[in-house]
Amino acid sequence: MADLFTVGAGSLAEAPVLTVSLLNRLARQRLEAVFPLCWVTGEISGLARAASGHVYFSLKDSAAQVRCVMFRSRADLLGWRLENGQHVEARVLVTLYEARGDFQLNVETLRRAGIGNLYEQFLRLKERLEREGLFDAAAKRAVPAFPRRVGVVTSPQAAALRDVLSTLERRAAQVSIVVYPTLVQGDGAGEQIAQAIRRAGQRAECEVLILCRGGGSVEDLWAFNDEAVARAIRACPIPVISGIGHETDFTIADFAADRRAPTPTAAAELAAPERAVLLARVAAGRLALRRQFEQQLISRGQQLDWLAHRLQAPAQYLARRRDGLDGLRLRLRAGLLQTGVSARGRLVDLGQRLLRVRPDPDRFVGVLDGLALRLRGARQQTLLGKSSQVTRLAAGLAHLNPRAVLDRGYCLVFDAQGRIVRESRVLEPRQPIAVFFQRGRADVSVLAVSDDETILGSGASVVTATSGE
Repeated sequence: MADLFTVGAGSLAEAPVLTVSLLNRLARQRLEAVFPLCWVTGEISGLARAASGHVYFSLKDSAAQVRCVMFRSRADLLGWRLENGQHVEARVLVTLYEARGDFQLNVETLRRAGIGNLYEQFLRLKERLEREGLFDAAAKRAVPAFPRRVGVVTSPQAAALRDVLSTLERRAAQVSIVVYPTLVQGDGAGEQIAQAIRRAGQRAECEVLILCRGGGSVEDLWAFNDEAVARAIRACPIPVISGIGHETDFTIADFAADRRAPTPTAAAELAAPERAVLLARVAAGRLALRRQFEQQLISRGQQLDWLAHRLQAPAQYLARRRDGLDGLRLRLRAGLLQTGVSARGRLVDLGQRLLRVRPDPDRFVGVLDGLALRLRGARQQTLLGKSSQVTRLAAGLAHLNPRAVLDRGYCLVFDAQGRIVRESRVLEPRQPIAVFFQRGRADVSVLAVSDDETILGSGASVVTATSGE
C-alpha cells in the first residue's frame, strides 16, 4: 500500500479505490512513522475528563490548536491537576484517530511550561529529601511565643526586608532585629543562603529566624530549592520561618522550615505577636487579677466575722472545761466500782466451776486397770485367730504342692522340651521323655503308643535309660 502515495498524475485512472477506514489507517501509520515522540508546548483549553478516566483537551497558541488525549494510565501518574488556561509542555505521539479521521496527539506526559527541567529537578529533590525524613512534621520546632530578638536572612536591598522591618516596627517595636545579609538570586546564592543560616545558628543571638524573599519567577526563586539550604535549615538550632515569594510559590526551603508563611509580611507576623494585642491581654489579666483579689478580701472578711462570733472569753472557756472534767471524774469512779463488783462475781463463779471439774485420781486408776485387762484379752484373741489362719493356709499350700501327688504313687512325665505330657497321642515311638517319682527320676524312651486308657492294661511301654534323683 506504500505505493499508493507515489502514484503519478498520469495513472490516476488506474489507482485503486480506497475505503475510508483504509485511508485513515494508512494516514495514521504514515504520521506515526514520520513523527517520533516529541515535545509540544501550548495552552490547555476545552479540558474534559471522561468517566473512563481518560482526559481530552486541546493545545493552542495564538495561531492554531490541536486535539489531544491523555489516557488514564498516564493521567494517574501526573501528580498535579490539569486546568484550562495552563501553559504546558507535552511529550506526544503524533497520530490520527481512525474512527473520526481526527488528527490528534496522544500525550505521554506533561510538565508546566517555562519550568521544564527545573521543575523536574525540584520534584526529584523534594521526593528524595522527603524519603530521608527532612520534612517530617515531628521534627518541626515550635516558634517562641514572645521573642525578644528576631533574625532575618535576606538581601539588604530586597523589598522583602523592608516589608519585614515595617511589619515588626508596627506590630512589635520592642523586638530587636538582626539581619544576616546574603544573595537571594543568581549563581552561588544557594550556598550563601546556607552559610548565612549556619552563621545565625552559630552566633545564637536570636530566638527565631526569618528566611524571606519577594516574589519572582521560578528561576528567580531557584536558590531556595538548593539542597544545602534545606539541610542548613534543619541543622539550625533556631526555629526557622520561611516567607518566600507569593502565596502560590513553594520552594524546598518552605518544606524544610519549621513554619511556612505565604509572604515575607506574613512571616514577620508569625515571628512576633502584635504589641497592641499583648497590651490588651496584659490589661485584661490585670483587671481579672484585681477582681480576684477583691473577691478574696470579701471572702476573708466574712470568715473573720464568723470566727469572731465563735470566739469566747478564756475564763468562761476554762470554767466550762472544768465542769466537764468533774463529770468525767465521777463517771470514772462509778465505772471502776462497777467493774470491781463484776470481776469478783466472775471469780467466784469460776472457782465453783473448777471444783466441779477437778479430776479424781482413784476413779481413773480403776478405769486404767479395766482397759489393761481388755487389752490383754484382745491380744490373746488376735493371736489365736492369726494362728488358726496360718494353719489353714499351710494345709492349703501342702494340698497344692505337686510333691503331694507323687507321694500317692503318681508320676509326672515331661518331654524333651520340659512340657508336661498329659496324653499318650502326643508321643511317638523312640521319643525320649523324663519321668519324675516320689523320689528320683527316670530318663526313658517310648517303645510304642496306644489309646487304651485301662490303668493295668498294656499302655505305652518304656525302657529305662538312666535314673537319678
